[in-house]
Amino acid sequence: MSETRLAPLGPDIWLADGPTVAVLGFCYPTRMAVIRLGSGGLMIWSPVALDPDLRAELLALGPVAHIVAPNALHHLSVLQWHQAFPQAQLHAAPGLPAKRRDIPFDRTLGEAPDPAWAGDVDQVLIRGNLITTEAVFFHRASGTVLFTDLLQGFPPDWFSGWRRAVVRLDGMVGAEPAVPRKFRLAFQDRKIARAGVARVLDWPAQRLVMAHGPVVTEDVAGLLARAFRWLGV
Repeated sequence: MSETRLAPLGPDIWLADGPTVAVLGFCYPTRMAVIRLGSGGLMIWSPVALDPDLRAELLALGPVAHIVAPNALHHLSVLQWHQAFPQAQLHAAPGLPAKRRDIPFDRTLGEAPDPAWAGDVDQVLIRGNLITTEAVFFHRASGTVLFTDLLQGFPPDWFSGWRRAVVRLDGMVGAEPAVPRKFRLAFQDRKIARAGVARVLDWPAQRLVMAHGPVVTEDVAGLLARAFRWLGV
């Protein structure tokens, strides 16, 4: 019997870890979330590489209705998912449709949640960053905040050699998840960034999910406030 890929996190939300991917010589873990909407359809956040076992588990939960790329960096598996679930709507963070013209995105994520998931999931764009605009989501039923790259927290031994020194300097490894230094420096419009982060801090967060970090279930509001204190929120 194959190993179960989807792990329940709360009401109508599951997580699945995918294979590591190499970017500029650094290996990153991948993680996706699956949210079952009130309509019964599934919303796929930051999809990882799809395999037959994962596909079978998804189909047991409901039809894949929405595939979401939350920023312009998390797009590697979107085309594969589109080919597997051509009926699903493809949603892209601002800037990604121009970067991946080979992917037929249906919608670009905005400040307000898409009507298809507005009753279940809130969202906000964190703008003003030269690297990427990231859409941060909040699943109301489970109290889960979903960050892609703006918050990261790697295990101390994930990288080795000179790469370990680089990620420590960048803030990707530390006592608790934080905004990496490269992203901090890339915020050229801090006023608009503060407005987005302030909305995130207003959410009644009980869980924090990151693409590159541990799942946090304690003092989530405090962690988020500490992580963005440097921004002056």
